[in-house]
Amino acid sequence: MSRFLSEKYRGLEAYTPGEQPRDMHYIKLNTNESPFPPAPEVTAVLNREQGNLLRLYPDPTAKTLKQKLAKLYGVEPENVFLSNGSDETLNFAFMAYGEKGAVFPDITYGFYQVYGDLYGMDCAQIPLKEDFTLDYRDYCQRGKLVVIANPNAPTGMSIPVKQIRRILETNRDSLVLIDEAYVDFGGETCLPLLRGFDNLLVVRTFSKSRCLAGGRLGYAFGSPEVVEDLEKLRYSTNPYNINRLTLALGEATVDAEGYYQDCCTRIIRSRRWTEEKLKELGFHVLPSQANFLFAASNRIGGEELYRELKRRGILVRHFTKPRICQYNRITIGTQEQMEIFVDTVKEIIWGGTYENL
Repeated sequence: MSRFLSEKYRGLEAYTPGEQPRDMHYIKLNTNESPFPPAPEVTAVLNREQGNLLRLYPDPTAKTLKQKLAKLYGVEPENVFLSNGSDETLNFAFMAYGEKGAVFPDITYGFYQVYGDLYGMDCAQIPLKEDFTLDYRDYCQRGKLVVIANPNAPTGMSIPVKQIRRILETNRDSLVLIDEAYVDFGGETCLPLLRGFDNLLVVRTFSKSRCLAGGRLGYAFGSPEVVEDLEKLRYSTNPYNINRLTLALGEATVDAEGYYQDCCTRIIRSRRWTEEKLKELGFHVLPSQANFLFAASNRIGGEELYRELKRRGILVRHFTKPRICQYNRITIGTQEQMEIFVDTVKEIIWGGTYENL
């Protein structure tokens, strides 16, 4: 680092994205991207006319996309906030509502702690139970920003909406942020609770179920007052945070909802198939409602399996935290990719003698 960096940032541990190696062609099951392309009508947006319009600034209000999202989800445009990826919404939320600190699980999305450190917040990491389930009672009456990914990452596990309701009821004077990045893969949305709780912020992304990770588009639902807070921060940092092409792609994506629901159905089907096959191989697999599985084997260590898979051209995500170092997070790809993955795991574990499994 340079000698000019502010002292308060010198000890900051930045978020580590999933690896993106270029040394060979990999089957990428490590960053929870969709294995499917955007809908044809979405890619059709990338035409010469849109290219010519890049000389103009995008609409900072994103009025059309907000209206489309509001109609799709049964809310008002005033309830919708748009951002450059959902991480930007998380950033603004920690900035806006973390003055008294934040609370979130010890095993969850790593960016929560990074944002807490960035803003010098008092963050409490509450350990998940031994089976990696979350006890909602740990988040009641906290008096600070509550952040829960539901489904959680990297476990893929969820808590029911009735428990989120209880968390909201006991934290009326604090914001409760529910990160629903993976909800479309079998989770239960808490969006209906928005009608009764002005302390709820539901955060979503186009990166996972909407096949648009490269477009960097996030959205969130909150009360008009909460959205106004986030807009104030956005206009104070980067009012043109979403580029013109991404806005157009987002609008076309909302219009192609049926295509993406079909993609989610296919991913859920492949997830269930992969879970069954891994269990047949003796893996412990957590019950997932996301587009990934979190699995550990008693025959091979987590890091060893990760390295062997990478050597053979398959990437999965390995974490080094002691509680989860024996696990790997496996993004669900196409059915063909998952069949190759399972066959490769068999080869690694059994050295090729697996025909009768």
